[in-house]
Amino acid sequence: MLLGIMFVLAGLLIAVYPPLLSLIVAGLLVFIGIGLILISYHYKKMSKHIDNPFMDFFIRF
Repeated sequence: MLLGIMFVLAGLLIAVYPPLLSLIVAGLLVFIGIGLILISYHYKKMSKHIDNPFMDFFIRF
């Protein structure tokens, strides 16, 4: 429910102030990028304990 309220508020703010959309999208992309970096770092750290060739193929790069 809280997430829905946040989306409604973000939609209203974007309707009132359109440049806010670029800030929201930029923040979302930065958040996703940081999340992927942290997941990759965690996998690299744990790869010594887990032997999974599928994950090794995709996370290696």
